[in-house]
Amino acid sequence: MGLELYLDLLSQPCRAVYIFAKKNGIPFELRTVDLIKDGVSLCHPGWSAVVESRLTASSASCSHWGGRSAPQRCLCPGEPPEEGASLEGRGLHLEREVMFPVFLGEPVSPQTLAATLAELDVNLQLLEDEFLQNKAFLAGPHISLADLVAITELMHPVGAGCQVFEGRPKLAAWRNRVEAAVGEDLFREAHEIILKAKDCPPADPTTKQKLMPRILAII
Repeated sequence: MGLELYLDLLSQPCRAVYIFAKKNGIPFELRTVDLIKDGVSLCHPGWSAVVESRLTASSASCSHWGGRSAPQRCLCPGEPPEEGASLEGRGLHLEREVMFPVFLGEPVSPQTLAATLAELDVNLQLLEDEFLQNKAFLAGPHISLADLVAITELMHPVGAGCQVFEGRPKLAAWRNRVEAAVGEDLFREAHEIILKAKDCPPADPTTKQKLMPRILAII
């Protein structure tokens, strides 16, 4: 039986898995799921480990993805290079403030949005200073799983209309290198849904009523 990947490309970790598998030529059958309708959060702090543990073994020849090098394999947002430097839970996830309100057709309060964007700005600076530093990629001279996890996180606020890379030439250059390494077509394909998410119509009243308890539990 071949590899089956159950993915929702609105989810950051799902996009990272999708890009990794496609780029490394790992045969799989895509099973599209809808995590919102299933009542599951679009982000999960443990899913970056799934990317590595389930798929890296299938691309052992591509050592720069993290298959052989322990430092590269361990360097992921949430697994900091230095004590105290962590991106986990610090403003990259905008489901509560942007994506769910769009889905529900509800406005976002200016105070909530301002606080979220301020936290995002702090997070971006942390990514530059503590993770990227002066390297081409987060783990060194070659692209790694850390770059996929981080870029799919950053494309989430981009999909919400935030100009994440504006005024940050170092991050913008890194994003261009990641896109070039992945391939422009694959990068665009993986992020097509999230980049159109803010323009999607809200859920119909029946679906909204059915899912509201689950969404409120998440937010």
